[in-house]
Amino acid sequence: MKTGNLARIWFGGGGKTTVVLAVAIWIAAQLVATGTNSATGNRYTADQDVQKPATVQASGMPQIKNGKVAQQEVKASLIQEVDEWAKAADKAQWLGYAVPAISSEHRTCCGNYGGEWNTESCGPCRLESGGSGNSYNLRRGDVKLEGPSNLLVLLRAEDRKIAKIRSVSDDCTLDAGGLQVTWLTGVKPADSVRFLERFVDSKDLDERGGDRLSRGALMAIAMHADSSTDQAFAKFTAPDKPENLRKEAAFWAGEARGASGLLLLKRMAKEDASSDVRAHVTFALSISQEGTAIDEMIRMAHDDANAHVRGQALFWLAQKAGKKASSTISGAIDNDPDTEVKEKAVFALSQMPKDDGVPKLIQVAETNRNPELRKQAMFWLGQSHDPRALEFFEKVLAK
Repeated sequence: MKTGNLARIWFGGGGKTTVVLAVAIWIAAQLVATGTNSATGNRYTADQDVQKPATVQASGMPQIKNGKVAQQEVKASLIQEVDEWAKAADKAQWLGYAVPAISSEHRTCCGNYGGEWNTESCGPCRLESGGSGNSYNLRRGDVKLEGPSNLLVLLRAEDRKIAKIRSVSDDCTLDAGGLQVTWLTGVKPADSVRFLERFVDSKDLDERGGDRLSRGALMAIAMHADSSTDQAFAKFTAPDKPENLRKEAAFWAGEARGASGLLLLKRMAKEDASSDVRAHVTFALSISQEGTAIDEMIRMAHDDANAHVRGQALFWLAQKAGKKASSTISGAIDNDPDTEVKEKAVFALSQMPKDDGVPKLIQVAETNRNPELRKQAMFWLGQSHDPRALEFFEKVLAK
């Protein structure tokens, strides 16, 4: 019996006995509505055939449609709860939970939602879309100032094992594709990081494809707002870890981890023995939003022992532009002992905004004593289609 019917009986008369009977019937109806999760044996308070999107709840559960949702509280360890759920999942189903997300202007959306980036929310995230995998877009600039408050970690199990890990912001609408969704409440962020660390397998990172558990787990860990994440990333980038894992972790340190990520990248830039990893660190520094990241890129362009690393630092500096980048690139053309680095520096000038790069390319073409560098500068001036470059060529041809 619905609460509206109960109210009508109360106000319609019938005396105390009628009211007591009505209340008893209404309580019984609520007990009948309580179901049991067939996959786990745990009881839950709402068996939702969610054709209409559910509102975001205190449990962190997002809007979910096209699925049956069962909520349950984590009573033992998260690892134990999820392992038991997966072992009971003979058919495809999902499990999800919410943890605090890093404070930033990121919004993590599925790449399959088909919407526009200028909308206020993303989704629906079609969990059963065959080609989506871990295709995510990390948005900046057009999201709410406060950013998403929670990260949704989503696990897909089938044949009694976890086969997919996804993570999205809490303002995403989830389309469960008609499958059962078990929603856990009371998950502690540190427990979530500890659970996900088990899936960060360096061998898996060697494989191509978006559905790899390792990449899904690594991204999810990076988005956690918890100090345990920084401890996990310190493990992932330790010298004894494989290069591919250190590179992936460096990317997420720059993309998502803010000041703590920058400290990690600075350590890697100075201490990692692999020039390939350090070259990747230059890119990770270039995507960091920390203001002093450019100073470490400049240091690497000046001081790294490997010519390839110095060249990569110059290239990514050019993408950052600014006076610091410009002077460092010009300094490499004049002073770096390696010709290959000088040539990369000339190319870096061509990647800068034209008002910065074109005058410096003209200067190299006019005055540099190295004929190969002058040739490179002229080539990139020709590609610029800038009126100042045309004027320069007219002067050269007039001589």
